[in-house]
Amino acid sequence: MATKTQQPPQLQLAEITAAQFIDIWKHYDADGNGYIEGTELEGFFHELEEARGGATVDPKNVVFKEKMKEFMANFDKNKDGRIEMSELATILPTEENFLLCFRQYVGSSSEFMTAWRLYDNDRSGYIESNELKGFLSDLLKKANRHYDDKKLNEYTATILKMFDLNGDGKLGLSEMARLLPVQENFLLKFQDIKLTTKEFNGLFTLYDKDGNGYIDEQELDALLKDLCDKKKMKVGPGGLGSYKASIMALSDEGKLYRTELEIVLCKDSML
Repeated sequence: MATKTQQPPQLQLAEITAAQFIDIWKHYDADGNGYIEGTELEGFFHELEEARGGATVDPKNVVFKEKMKEFMANFDKNKDGRIEMSELATILPTEENFLLCFRQYVGSSSEFMTAWRLYDNDRSGYIESNELKGFLSDLLKKANRHYDDKKLNEYTATILKMFDLNGDGKLGLSEMARLLPVQENFLLKFQDIKLTTKEFNGLFTLYDKDGNGYIDEQELDALLKDLCDKKKMKVGPGGLGSYKASIMALSDEGKLYRTELEIVLCKDSML
């Protein structure tokens, strides 16, 4: 909750800058876990309602609680009871739809990976901060968005502030993927079945028999079946098909490289 010495950023219905968007996000994502949830979520919705109505709203009021339920039904796309950054981007009318512009061009996992690989040439799972400006410039051009150097510099600084939390000048694939629409975020599909580093290394080595650093689609079928058995995964009517589709979106001409697969399957990954 905000103190007297630190007032929360004002939620306005008018256009806000990309920097203001991040300030609002960081204020309400108080614990830095990448979500607005629990008391954070109630505080966010309270501020939003006051901005919309221009009057104080009592969170204990029955009408407030009903409105909050309706709000979550509309914006909590994956129904997990919390708001992610990609969902918040649809709530706030961000200046020039900066974050939405990103999502319009990379609206699917495969499109995201195509754009990402142009800059992550060594498949390290990172792009350097000095490459970010070119990455964003390409996205804006593809989306037919007008921008000048000043605006591009602001967007670049905002993304750095958003994702380069340790200040090492690198931006991780798993962090940038948070801007994908929820249903396209390949990380969310596997968030409950993560492997340890030891488990992942053993599984990947088993199926990468020639040691070339990648597995193909047929090998993935066997890997997923093995993973399903080991983790006692509850597979729906569609079988392993949806899991396979999420992972294959990361493939490069049918090849799944170790680094990219590690990001999806390994809970201890530092990427």
